[in-house]
Amino acid sequence: MSDFSLFLGKFLRHGTNIASLAPSSPWLSKATVGNVDWASAKVIVELGAGTGPITRVIADKASPETRVIVLERDEDFARLLRERFAQYPHFDVIEGDVRDLAAMLSERGIGRVDHVISGLPVPSFPKDLQESLFQVVREVLDPAGTYNQITEIPWVYQGLYRKYFDDVRFVFEPRNFPPAGAYYCRGIKG
Repeated sequence: MSDFSLFLGKFLRHGTNIASLAPSSPWLSKATVGNVDWASAKVIVELGAGTGPITRVIADKASPETRVIVLERDEDFARLLRERFAQYPHFDVIEGDVRDLAAMLSERGIGRVDHVISGLPVPSFPKDLQESLFQVVREVLDPAGTYNQITEIPWVYQGLYRKYFDDVRFVFEPRNFPPAGAYYCRGIKG
């Protein structure tokens, strides 16, 4: 089964629990991590990796000394990610819920992370789940770190991310289908 078929099937069955009807394009995947300082990143967390197009960019760019934690709630996606990235000893694919991220990181001896890359459909989350997500990001993200959020509805959600972060920038990627982009957020409030 192709990544597109798997993603579309999940989207049709689970709707807004899946962020998109198709995996991110290579252009959008690169744009989503375009602000990462690969030379200094010690720990990167990816949330909601799906079939792994952003994970692939992280694998290509991160040094072997960078720990990469990939959190995916869907068991089919998690299994696929484990298979695809098994050759990277510094990658840890975890099947689980974002609300448990701090505990999962603690179990692995990780207190703070440099970057959180999110492919989660955050705007469609209920308010309490949004609050839980940003509470856990507040717990684990280094004060100088970034939270990067992929989106298929450009610019619309800037207000949402400004509620949680001091500095929010948006990068647009028109070559994705549908056109999309990423928010680069820094300085989590709270």
